[in-house]
Amino acid sequence: MAQPTMQQVAELAGVSTALVSLVMRDAPNVSDYRRQLVLAAADELGYRPNVLARNLASRRTQTIGVVLNDLHNPFFAEILDGLQAAADESDYRLLIGNGSHSQLGEERSVETFLQFRADGLVIAGSMLSDDLLERTSRTAPIVVVGRTSSSKVFDTANTDDQVGARLVIDHLVALGHQRIAHIDGGRGAGVIERRAGYRTAMRAHGLGEHIHVVRGDFTEAGGRKAAQTLMQHDRRPTAIFAGNDLSAVGALDIVENLGFDVPGDVSIVGYDNTALAAMHHVSLTTINQPTEELGRAAIGLLLERLDGDRTKATHHVAEPELIRRSTSDSPPAS
Repeated sequence: MAQPTMQQVAELAGVSTALVSLVMRDAPNVSDYRRQLVLAAADELGYRPNVLARNLASRRTQTIGVVLNDLHNPFFAEILDGLQAAADESDYRLLIGNGSHSQLGEERSVETFLQFRADGLVIAGSMLSDDLLERTSRTAPIVVVGRTSSSKVFDTANTDDQVGARLVIDHLVALGHQRIAHIDGGRGAGVIERRAGYRTAMRAHGLGEHIHVVRGDFTEAGGRKAAQTLMQHDRRPTAIFAGNDLSAVGALDIVENLGFDVPGDVSIVGYDNTALAAMHHVSLTTINQPTEELGRAAIGLLLERLDGDRTKATHHVAEPELIRRSTSDSPPAS
């Protein structure tokens, strides 16, 4: 069906197209009576202003493209809450793309947003290389959330993942654990830092001989597979540090299905502090990432670029916090 036009709204309201344009731009110099005439006509016809055409003169579309690495991961949904709140306050609209947990999926979403002339991009949990992100940022400013970078071109907002991993190991060692294994996140964002933090903390506590890393992929299925491997090991761990909450829940499922008690036989700690971790029947000990802070910081960094207030890259780093719940306790006496 053909979209109703501004001319049709003007004819139905009995006013000029110039007046319709003023009303649609919320211009102040229009009487309440004539504004209501136009709005009633627009509502009757189902007219919506062409935002892209309206913003051509300002070279702004008032839109921000958001690429989320994995819509199945609640961490990204919670990041989106912070992004949405900050965007609403600045009168920007978000366009959402799913990276589908793959580099190709991210590339497709980024290209789509650039074609639709999004003013800027926020990429959460990006798997794209710094080189590609820097080349892309020549077209539109980019903020990467949840992944560290030393880029001098694009901005980032993330948590100090090495510190977060250290908090996990310090907590488990304080409980008396020595055989602490780590399920990493494969090629996911933050993997290198969390794995390095785990290794460094283990060595700092004199537990280098107990370092055991099993590959995961930040999914429940990956957590299940990795936990299955760990629990079949000759010297099974008394504690598992999973790379994120999803893989921790997968590990919890397998460990309990194998007949082990959590935390009586095995303690499990996740990362992200998503709503999933806080559910009563999960009650997962985890590392809190301040998702609203990260989302708001990303929008703030992007708007600074768009308004011309800054040209140098900024890297916002939030402090992680250990949240202790029911899945961590002292190791078994034997």
